[in-house]
Amino acid sequence: MPRTSILTARGRSLDLSSPKIMGILNVTPDSFSDGGKFNHYDAALRHAEDMIQAGAAIIDVGGESTRPGADPVSVEQELERVVPVVAALTQNFDVMVSVDTSSPEVMTACAAAGAHIWNDIRALQRPDALQTAAELEVAVCLMHMQGDPKTMQLKPSYHDVVAEVKAFLAERAHACEAAGIPAERIILDPGFGFGKSVADNYLLLNHLSELSLDDQYFVLSALSRKTMIGAATGQQVAAERVVGSVTAAFFSFEQHAQIVRVHDVKETNEALQIYLKLREYA
Repeated sequence: MPRTSILTARGRSLDLSSPKIMGILNVTPDSFSDGGKFNHYDAALRHAEDMIQAGAAIIDVGGESTRPGADPVSVEQELERVVPVVAALTQNFDVMVSVDTSSPEVMTACAAAGAHIWNDIRALQRPDALQTAAELEVAVCLMHMQGDPKTMQLKPSYHDVVAEVKAFLAERAHACEAAGIPAERIILDPGFGFGKSVADNYLLLNHLSELSLDDQYFVLSALSRKTMIGAATGQQVAAERVVGSVTAAFFSFEQHAQIVRVHDVKETNEALQIYLKLREYA
């Protein structure tokens, strides 16, 4: 039975019957594309406001870089970076707030500050993560990753990348439901660029519509400015991969992704409006 089109978490709802944009807010000094640009409080809030005005329905705040080769940061450092920004966003803007973390301690503090979504590249596999997510009543985004950020791109290998990613996401979604997290609060992310070759990434993009697992769960596409875009376009500078990223986002809409996670909100929103107009007159 298809689930509802409404994502509901901690008293806030978002209608995903048409795709929505998640704007990336990295409050880190070393993220792959915009590291250091928004890791100061005032700059972070200005950028968040710009993204909301440009069409972002969700702001995703991250305090730990997960680019290939990245080193982990301490829980204390992550809390210091993320919690004040989350609190300011929920107090000042009418927007859903997501937190890009794998730490139950960080998510607990962010939920207390008003956050709605736990976006976890490790799919709630750390100790106490499932129980914490259920108790906090947050929506969860479960991502597939082979390996860890430090080593994931050294030699990624699959027998059947689509089948393996689907199986992993199904297992994690079912674990969430068993822990008390309802299906309508679960979002699945294939993890473009996280332990995958360029070919793996494009195979997954071509099969993105299958990852909802027969419409049981929402699907997020996060490929903005990634190496897979540069590999196709030849653009080596991440911040200049805008056209390729928007094109891939448009294809993600066609593949029934309900959420796209992007750096370039204005440009992606323009593409979304074209997609919606095409759908209106289909």
